[in-house]
Amino acid sequence: MVLVVHHCCGWRINIKEEESHRSQRICLILLLVFTCAAAIGCVLLSVGQDEFHDEAMRTLNYVVNQSDYTVQTLRNVTEYLSLAKAISVAQIFLPSDVMDGIDKLNLDLNTAANTLTEKTSENSVKVKRVFSAVRSALITVAAVMLLLAVIGLFLSILGNQHAIHIFIVSGWLLVAITFILSGVFVILNNTVSDTCMAMEEWVEHPHAETALSNILPCVDQRTTNKTLSQSKQVINDIVNVVNQFIYTYANTYPSHADPYYYNQSGPLMPPLCYPYDSQLRDSQCGDQEVSISNASLVWQNYTCEVSVSGMCTTVGRISPDIYTQLVAAVNESYALQHYTPPLLSLQDCNFVRDTFRTITSSYCPPLDHYLKIVNAGLALISVGVLLCLVLWVLYANRPGRRELVFVKLSLPIKGRRKKSSSNNNTNNSSSIDVSSSNEV
Repeated sequence: MVLVVHHCCGWRINIKEEESHRSQRICLILLLVFTCAAAIGCVLLSVGQDEFHDEAMRTLNYVVNQSDYTVQTLRNVTEYLSLAKAISVAQIFLPSDVMDGIDKLNLDLNTAANTLTEKTSENSVKVKRVFSAVRSALITVAAVMLLLAVIGLFLSILGNQHAIHIFIVSGWLLVAITFILSGVFVILNNTVSDTCMAMEEWVEHPHAETALSNILPCVDQRTTNKTLSQSKQVINDIVNVVNQFIYTYANTYPSHADPYYYNQSGPLMPPLCYPYDSQLRDSQCGDQEVSISNASLVWQNYTCEVSVSGMCTTVGRISPDIYTQLVAAVNESYALQHYTPPLLSLQDCNFVRDTFRTITSSYCPPLDHYLKIVNAGLALISVGVLLCLVLWVLYANRPGRRELVFVKLSLPIKGRRKKSSSNNNTNNSSSIDVSSSNEV
């Protein structure tokens, strides 16, 4: 920078001493080049900040969507556990202690879901506020610096020194602000790189307690373990309710006075398979049992047609109304069996690990690229406008401009002098004529 100013001052001396048109042309060319550099920097800054903001919002939306998916998983489990309390087959309900356990578990699940929602929402609002402020600042800098460079160029060409001085003062302030923004974005670039690197390290050590835990926290392990065991127990209890009805009423021949007599007959219907044993470990179904996945189809073959009074008029072990209740119980068991296991990924932080892995591979590289474009734009603007400030003064004070002013000012003065001298000559000649006539 010092060398550039030194050379410019050298050209200024040449202009003063030698009145070199070549030096003026070089100064004008450099002024145009630096103005174009500042304009290109403004374009890069505008494009870079727009792309960076969009990519940052896409990254944020991805994290929020992952959080929403986790919350929805917890809500689904809570909803299906609540529905399990209403399961009944022919007035056979779940035990009261199981219902109390469901209520306590739902309270823990709702607390975990609310905590995750609040943290994600709070972080999302903060990030959006910061990026919106940064975007507004960059757009303002790009627009103001572009106007400053263009207007300063025209004023220096026109030689308006007073306006140039005002622009130089404001220009130094804006250049200082731009340099500060450049430093801020260098820090931001390093922060993004460090965050992406920290995510990669967290993927390898997911249970380490770091600042990343506030971005997308894992679900409490105690809650997930309790939910898994409670869900398995509820599934077995629902199977108990179903099989109790099958063994007690459907596959028996009650008397006509029995309240559950509806003229059931025909082959015995298969009971429902227990998916878990007494230790809540996976178990295999027996040959005479039906699984939760195909029970509704198999039992449909054991459904009879009923009369207006509700008695079976055809061969069958269950009425359509009982079949509907059995299918509802089976569907509830199926839902708990398939929606509860995803909680394991929440407990093991697999969903957080997958989220961070996707961010580091798909979102971090574009963010780093657009940040470099923003930094390049800020650097071009800062250097270009800084050099323009020096050349504005040099070119506005060029001798050719001064000589033109002096010529314009000297022409009226010379005209007045000639006019006054001619008047004096006329007066002198007239006085001579008068004196000569008097002598005669």
